Amino acid sequence: MLLKFFSFTYLLVTIASAVISPGSLNSDLAILIQNDLQENVSPWAGSGILLLDPMPLKRAIQTCQSLGERLWSIEAGFSDIENDLKYLVYQGDKNKRQRYWIASIHSTPSTIDVNGRVKKTSSDENLPVLCTQTAPYSTPTFQDINSSWQIAVRSNNEYITGFRDHLSFRFLGIRYAGPTERWKYSQLHKGSNTMVSALNYGSTCLESEDCFFLNVWTPYLPRSQHSPKRKLKPVMFWIHGGAFTSGSGSDTLMDGSNLASRGDVVVVTINYRLGTLGFLALDDGETNGNYGIADQITALNWVRRNIRDFGGDPDRITIFGQSAGAGSVRALLASPQARGKFAGAIMQSNLGGLGYGTTYSKYYTIAEEMEVVGKDILTLTNCTGVSSPVKCLRALPAATITGLDAVARYLVVDGKYLETSQLDLTYPEKTANVPLMIGTTRDDGAAMIGYPTANETIQTFLNGSEMPSSVLSNSKLFPVPSTLNKTLDIFNTTAHIATDGIFRCIDQATGYSGFENGIFPEVFFYEFNRSYQMLDWSPNAPVCDAPITSEYPHGDPNQEYFKCHSGELYYVFGNLLRQGRPLRDGFDLPFEQYVLDLWTSFARTGRPTPDSGFLEARGYANTTRQVELAGNGCHLDMEIIDCTVYSGLPKWWIWMKGSSARLCNCL
Repeated sequence: MLLKFFSFTYLLVTIASAVISPGSLNSDLAILIQNDLQENVSPWAGSGILLLDPMPLKRAIQTCQSLGERLWSIEAGFSDIENDLKYLVYQGDKNKRQRYWIASIHSTPSTIDVNGRVKKTSSDENLPVLCTQTAPYSTPTFQDINSSWQIAVRSNNEYITGFRDHLSFRFLGIRYAGPTERWKYSQLHKGSNTMVSALNYGSTCLESEDCFFLNVWTPYLPRSQHSPKRKLKPVMFWIHGGAFTSGSGSDTLMDGSNLASRGDVVVVTINYRLGTLGFLALDDGETNGNYGIADQITALNWVRRNIRDFGGDPDRITIFGQSAGAGSVRALLASPQARGKFAGAIMQSNLGGLGYGTTYSKYYTIAEEMEVVGKDILTLTNCTGVSSPVKCLRALPAATITGLDAVARYLVVDGKYLETSQLDLTYPEKTANVPLMIGTTRDDGAAMIGYPTANETIQTFLNGSEMPSSVLSNSKLFPVPSTLNKTLDIFNTTAHIATDGIFRCIDQATGYSGFENGIFPEVFFYEFNRSYQMLDWSPNAPVCDAPITSEYPHGDPNQEYFKCHSGELYYVFGNLLRQGRPLRDGFDLPFEQYVLDLWTSFARTGRPTPDSGFLEARGYANTTRQVELAGNGCHLDMEIIDCTVYSGLPKWWIWMKGSSARLCNCL
């Protein structure tokens, strides 16, 4: 038996070695590219290099070849890689005098430095290597996973095989928890010295109960766990939205390639259980709910344990999410089980306050959840009056549970994952003490209401939208427009009330109270006044879309339109063109670049203002200009919010208005 064990282990190692890995190359691997978010239509589309560790020339040639590449040639044009080399100097990884192996010129061993000076050098010198980077771009419908681009990482006691595309190393469908019995808490997965594929997304939680998968995009792979910590990248841990009933970490709108590549961060997206399968709580003493939140924490634990193998720094994790994902971030800020496991948090369009949004930020007790939905679920499944309701429910097909009219989607006070009915902004020891970025789109609430019918009054429409009609008594705050389109007038006012009541008020209060009470060391608030609505989700269409004109066939974002819920997602992930969305005007691309640069700056530094040295080294001219335009003044005319009213707030508030964005210094 002992002999068979060793034979099996040898076989695994042999198989693993057939796929290139940083360990087998004995070199770190980094992708450096001038990424302007235009992908294969960019003037920089052909740029990009692979950076390897110092080695002699002969080994450099062989190592590039083993990656399906060759030494980079000066004939490709130094301007294509100039910023890449400047960035290495900015990072402190290399000095200005560092030379790099490139393709020999007239059969003479040749090197290049950060200024583009070529010099012949002895082939025996150990120098860092510049290989070509010819792996193709991935798209939402195409990815080239042939063996030429495959790359293996030894992590979590597994050989995990992903692949390289033009922008990043991609590892899709990595298991973070093993198959889990229904309404049991997920447990961290540990590999068993086997080969696993991370070439395609794993099943989602809408498709299967075994859906505990995450995805990693990274610009850097270390050769071993002992690589210097200074080389590790900050990690952005994305939690998807979808009302706790839909969505997945494999939504291509949130593909992490551009975020990882342009921002120089490691991006992780996750699945977690949804709906009744993820959030059912019963008053039986054992079915305590919050299984989806627990899954998120299990995934976070996996990342903290293993992300170093993918080039990420486990001590610099920023959790971020939108809608229910933002509600998840809020819950993780409150959860003692997540305390100390992340270094920053971003809440995009967190719901709370009035109407539909209430339960995203205020949590039921288990008894309250039973009254709201638990009893209905048991009645509909004939599981009332039995000795063990949860065993009765487990005996039913998953499709029966997910097909019920009653859906448990509520976070509850279970005593372990959530101990209080809401985020405690009074006592610092009750909430994670990390920098916070939080904000909304200008008209977030426009997606949370219907559209009035002809002859409907604003009072009845407000009441039907679970909004209080009493707010109309203060016409200065919510005046009703008077145009020829009466239904649009009613919708307009109701959308403003819903935006304030469901989003803006609670998010501003969170930022203000959290800073004033010393909960968060810094708070950064933003508001989008440019948006691009998702293709597959546009409530009350076309009010969330920029008006189409003959001059702007894809919409004129400089005209008035509703900036709705989810309208910032293309910008945050830098995926407008990747998703086939045309640029509507000359500002969409620089705005997208700027937004992505703000988000990744927060992950790198805890501040959304990108460092000028970083921008210069990377050649991000559009963002540099925007930061210079922003200056230090609070000169924008913002609705409701201004720095004189909120003078006690922290150093920076981020405003995004019109065709541009601003940083407003409120000191």
